[in-house]
Amino acid sequence: MTTEHAQKPQEKTGHPRPGHTRRHFLAGAGGAAGALALWPAGSASAAAGKRVAVLGGGVSGLSAAHELAERGYAVTVYEYYDALGGKARSMPVPGTAAGGRADLPAEHGFRFFPGFYRNLPDTMRRIPVPGNAHGVHDALVGGTEALFARADGRPDLHFPLRRATTPPRPGDLDLNWIRDQILSALDLGTRLPAHEAAYFAGRLLVHLTSCEARREQQWERVSWWDFIRAGEMSEEYRTLLGIGQTRNLVATRAEVASTRTVGRVIIEALLLWGLLGRGMDGDADIDRVLDAPTSEAWIDPWEAHLRSLGVEFVLGTQVHEIRYEGGRVTGVRVSARDGGGARTVTADHYVCALPVEHARATWSPALRAADPQLARCDALKTDWMTGVMFYLRTPTPVVHGHINCLDSPWSVTAVGQAQFWDGRDFSRDYGDGRAQDCLSAIISEWDKPGILYGKTAKQCTKEEVVAELWAQLKDGLNDAGKTTLRDEDRLGWFMDPAVTGLGGPDPQNREQLLIHPTGTLYNRPTARTKVPNFFLAGDYVRTDVDLATMEGANESARLAVNALLDADNSDAERCRIWELYRPPELEPLKRVDEVRHRLGLPNTFDLG
Repeated sequence: MTTEHAQKPQEKTGHPRPGHTRRHFLAGAGGAAGALALWPAGSASAAAGKRVAVLGGGVSGLSAAHELAERGYAVTVYEYYDALGGKARSMPVPGTAAGGRADLPAEHGFRFFPGFYRNLPDTMRRIPVPGNAHGVHDALVGGTEALFARADGRPDLHFPLRRATTPPRPGDLDLNWIRDQILSALDLGTRLPAHEAAYFAGRLLVHLTSCEARREQQWERVSWWDFIRAGEMSEEYRTLLGIGQTRNLVATRAEVASTRTVGRVIIEALLLWGLLGRGMDGDADIDRVLDAPTSEAWIDPWEAHLRSLGVEFVLGTQVHEIRYEGGRVTGVRVSARDGGGARTVTADHYVCALPVEHARATWSPALRAADPQLARCDALKTDWMTGVMFYLRTPTPVVHGHINCLDSPWSVTAVGQAQFWDGRDFSRDYGDGRAQDCLSAIISEWDKPGILYGKTAKQCTKEEVVAELWAQLKDGLNDAGKTTLRDEDRLGWFMDPAVTGLGGPDPQNREQLLIHPTGTLYNRPTARTKVPNFFLAGDYVRTDVDLATMEGANESARLAVNALLDADNSDAERCRIWELYRPPELEPLKRVDEVRHRLGLPNTFDLG
């Protein structure tokens, strides 16, 4: 932690107490005997001792290893860092522990588990935790509200996150009801002109009733900005419905973000169907977080369970080249992260689960030539979306859910962490006892000038980024007559060390996020490749969720494992795949639109 210049046993979740060694926790997390009950019948014989090398220990790599190990494959995971979890992992702040506490917890950015996630929650239920009936899944807790903070004295938008009190019964959902719900939401404290709200509602009806072919062939080519005609509308419209729904949430600019992606995932799955409680993970809340730091609540129990299934991990390993010869991958050239100990590892099958910006650098020319979709991945784009943890002397929950600072030039979002950690006492369990809370904030826009220095985040030094980010948070949260954040409460901060060179000529971020400009869909590869023993997993792989998320990473891993099982002619049960919810009431309208699309006609509700 950079300063201004922890834990009782958890009965509900069984998370290990900070300060206990990982070895101690692994010994108590359940052995192979308990895990064997989860293996599909006959899977061990189906695998017949086959070895699989999984390249990357993030969410997609661990998900693939989980599914393969349950089916009897011998799996080895090769990971660049010295800890598993990728961008999802926690990073203890070195040197901050005292008095028997654990180091202060930090992360790449706060974790967010929307209720429409279904593939990842299924995996979480299968990660055992002592005392938890549903494993790690029991560590998910719901946020009850959301705050869209406004600057310059404008009233904040403070929404309770609850499902519709009287949702339509199955079969009764109609467009008039949907339109009324949209207009009601837009009327809650916004300054949108009535005609602009009505126009936006009409555009959503167009997307809701568009057939899949139109979405893929037309709306994938149209930016969200153009689809909602943001450039012709008021500043309130552009901020709330353009930037706030794209840059702040998925780090993609509304001017270029694919309408298909924004419409399907953010507007429909996350907001509309979430509020109706349709297509959800059981009775899940719309907005969920974990009840402890991510690695404590999720990644460490996952590692323990995978080890009990026989998965091996080789950490601190750099993947250099995936070698191809004679129609197959023949090995992978790796070394220690510092470049020493170069060697070639071999297996029967290979699952590449590296982030796309790192994966494509490992694909040899011969491998690329074997499957043209690999070359198309060069067109996929990534951007910065990285967090800063602020450690505070005073508990500062702000709101029981996520904060979206709509007017911040750096598209800032945040969440107060400690309020969700019911089994933790922050000052007793972490650091030196002075920190009472952690405000986790994320910068999604690194290329626009800020309000303090007039520089972009990339042009600022780390210290300037922190000062600027704090100023933008205060600008949104400290309204007239209300002081939420005080300078004297700020004890220290931490930024992901993957960000380097800030303020210099060549700033770098090793952990970027896939973004979704128009046309991205056409360059996303499938999990199955034309190389019979080589498979792809990662949030850039084409999945139904169609967004760079932990859910997409998990879904892609399931697709990769199914493709591997097919290539092996395995009789093991295939991984189940949950797709995004599609309301049956709208299917007749989509069938009409399918005919209109084939005839070259616009959607019935598309009035231009």
